[in-house]
Amino acid sequence: MVHVLSSRILLRPTDTERSRAFYGEQLGLAVYREFGTGPERGTVFFLGGGFLEVSGRSETPSAPTVRLWLQVDDVAAAQEELRAKGVEIVRPPVREPWGLIEMWIADPDGTPIVLVQVPADHPIRYRPGI
Repeated sequence: MVHVLSSRILLRPTDTERSRAFYGEQLGLAVYREFGTGPERGTVFFLGGGFLEVSGRSETPSAPTVRLWLQVDDVAAAQEELRAKGVEIVRPPVREPWGLIEMWIADPDGTPIVLVQVPADHPIRYRPGI
């Protein structure tokens, strides 16, 4: 088995500054570290238990099959905060048939981001033996 020490998602946006502003200012992710200089510098954001690196540049947006899944405490509060910061809500919060409450947004390149709230009574919160 491979012993994974750390992980991160790498995004190569079409406009690095625009994406850096979206993830840092609008979404409010904290910066873990930055590297390089100038507009093409890389930024690594904290992403819950992992990291999101926005660096480099791509001529085309990420494949539509790439999605970010972010668990939050309160989707309704996140919706209000993001709307106030000018983030378009692609789909408002909905309780899915599997019991999670999900809201969809997208980054400037159209990468889908699912904000998820796990209700207190959801099986994900149950951990046998804990």
